[in-house]
Amino acid sequence: MAQTITLYVDGACRGNPGLGGWGAYVITETEEHKLYGGVPETTNNRMELSAAIEGIKFCPSDAKLIIWTDSNYVKQGITEWIHGWKKKNWKDVKNPDLWKLLDATCQGREIEWNWIKGHAGHPGNEMADQLANLGADQTLKAMKNPALKAEQSSAEAVVVDKKKVEKDWLLDDPFGFDLIESDLQDDSEALENLEQDMLQPEDINDQAEAQDTMIENAAPDLINVEHPHIVITPRTRQVHGPRQLILDTETTGFYFQDTDRIIEVGAIEMVNRKLTGSSIHIYINPKKPVGDSENIHGISDAFLQDKPVYAEIADVLFEYLKGAEIIAHNASFDMNFLDMEFKRAGLVALSEVCEVTDTLAMAKSKHPGQKNSLNALVRRYEIPQRDRTFHGALLDAEILADVYLAMTGGQVSFDMDTLTESEQQEAQTARLSVQVELPVILPSEQELEAHETWVKEFEEKHGTACLFAK
Repeated sequence: MAQTITLYVDGACRGNPGLGGWGAYVITETEEHKLYGGVPETTNNRMELSAAIEGIKFCPSDAKLIIWTDSNYVKQGITEWIHGWKKKNWKDVKNPDLWKLLDATCQGREIEWNWIKGHAGHPGNEMADQLANLGADQTLKAMKNPALKAEQSSAEAVVVDKKKVEKDWLLDDPFGFDLIESDLQDDSEALENLEQDMLQPEDINDQAEAQDTMIENAAPDLINVEHPHIVITPRTRQVHGPRQLILDTETTGFYFQDTDRIIEVGAIEMVNRKLTGSSIHIYINPKKPVGDSENIHGISDAFLQDKPVYAEIADVLFEYLKGAEIIAHNASFDMNFLDMEFKRAGLVALSEVCEVTDTLAMAKSKHPGQKNSLNALVRRYEIPQRDRTFHGALLDAEILADVYLAMTGGQVSFDMDTLTESEQQEAQTARLSVQVELPVILPSEQELEAHETWVKEFEEKHGTACLFAK
């Protein structure tokens, strides 16, 4: 039976066009492989395509591939738009050389294409992003010191890409996402550690060693840990501002006063309404049976047997959480348990050093008389569904982050019905008094022709007409 291989692919570009890199994180049934490369002058879209091509070429032709990319350009291009491009013989298609190469590379293979939200803290996507940036860094070093080129192996060879792309950011990237330069790591020592890890082709068999490497590259303001059961992922973007931690716990029962204990803690970090990529996740041995609660979270006594007790992880967890705003759904439940556990470990209550926001209370205020469970809010705000057969702390924290952003964001509506009659009359008078005859400037024939060409190119590239043509 053919093996199944999972690939996370990503591209990075510092300027568009500019220095770029691609990364492919390949996970087989028994091994992990980290591939990357770079180009001195390229675009983000070309690097996204290169990552997919190199990742697929690396895998055996008879394997089933499950590919995750945060580029809708790649995912929709290869699954939808490419059929129309072929019929039109690739006319007016951007990056035709790479699209043809990707199409040829995919022939005869069983591939499942998936989109994943970028920079949202998913370990596979974050690893691919790190690899892409490492590819760009290695290319920059090779540009400064040509002697380094001979030392690069095929896994990280710099891809030759001399194609000059017309700098039409609106056509290539109508929403301007590619104009945001990739965040650069300020800590040179952390970068060197990351390079040393990436350049090793051997498999990482020691879970503790892998976690230590990841933690060493964490944001400088986060505590370093060496415990193999404490997983702290590093920040993938440099941000400044108050920390918010979207948090969830799993417990052996509902009553913190009645010897029930915490068995799992998960929290993800957000600053200025942006997820930083940092998170903490810990399983904890409660030293008592989980009982019927296993039906909710799916965590068994056997699974928790070799996990640390709360006292062993309390200091690290407290250091990560303290000073942040804790955001939780039915926050009193989580905070009561956390306060109890930290006091047992000889620390102060977490609620004394953290501000707490309860999204359940927010939802009840915003939607009185309606169901306000996490599942109900996911449906109400049309948040992408995830498998919640069992509740997991980190999974629920990720879902809650989407819910919180949806509940606290959005456009403010201005209801004219709430204005008094006199206010409406004043507004109408003000509108009537401002009547200026504005000159009409008609486009020239050359401008109209250029506009039609642009609209046509947009439709060819994205597979759908732009707003101007609808």
